[in-house]
Amino acid sequence: MARKRKKRVEEETQHAAWAVPYGDLVTLLFAFFVVLYAVSSVNEGKYRVLSSTLFTEFNGQKPKGSAPGSAPEAIATVRASAAASSAPDSHAIFADTAVVTRKQAEEIARSQAESQALDKVASDVSTAMADLIKSNLVVVRRKGTAIEVEIRTDILFPSGSATLSPTAVGVIRKLSQTLVSLPNPVRVEGHTDSQPIDTTAFPSNWELSSARAASVVHVIANSGIDPARLSVIGRSQYSPAQPNTTAAGRNANRRVLIAILPPGNPDPGASPAPANAHAMPPATPVAAAQ
Repeated sequence: MARKRKKRVEEETQHAAWAVPYGDLVTLLFAFFVVLYAVSSVNEGKYRVLSSTLFTEFNGQKPKGSAPGSAPEAIATVRASAAASSAPDSHAIFADTAVVTRKQAEEIARSQAESQALDKVASDVSTAMADLIKSNLVVVRRKGTAIEVEIRTDILFPSGSATLSPTAVGVIRKLSQTLVSLPNPVRVEGHTDSQPIDTTAFPSNWELSSARAASVVHVIANSGIDPARLSVIGRSQYSPAQPNTTAAGRNANRRVLIAILPPGNPDPGASPAPANAHAMPPATPVAAAQ
């Protein structure tokens, strides 16, 4: 009789052995789905705490003070982390994303408006100076966020001088009339060729290029444009448009460049000189109005 009772107990024990791994599996699955819910709204700091808790629990490394078989405590931690990382933070993330998207849209719209305004400036300038553009004495081009009006010194100054000719004064005033009503800052750059100069008035090409740019700025300012919008840069011979090895190249390098900048843009200084003047790409002129 005792033998039968012992055998019955052993059989019951063997039949119930499946409950232990099954219970562990259910616990792990529950924890897994809770984790999926928790990470659906990610908070980086809380996610790290949650990840650390699960790692220690699933690898059998119990925190100090925890009792063996403390899976319910780990699940409680998971639930707390999930609750703490849910709605408020997700709303904040969506709100931040909406703000960023709105700012990007405003920036794109502002950039497009500035681009359209500069295109209109280029068109107006090209119309005002159409005859000189056809004669290849003036080039109007779009360069980045600026409009550049390049005027050959052939029609501006006598050789070695910074005094504008009467014809040049009329040209500059005509250009200024298209800029009076605009808010755009204007930067004037003087450029020379590489031929040295050493006179009392101009000991070098630095003085000559600066003086020529200043002469142009005086005419622009006297045409009604706010002087606070104007700036002058003398570039000497160090930003050539073409190689100085030929007469034609030197003639092209003797020029005054008027840069019309975007509204609200303070004078950022002249663009850097090209590293290799021979490799400088040709300008793309804006077609003059017929």
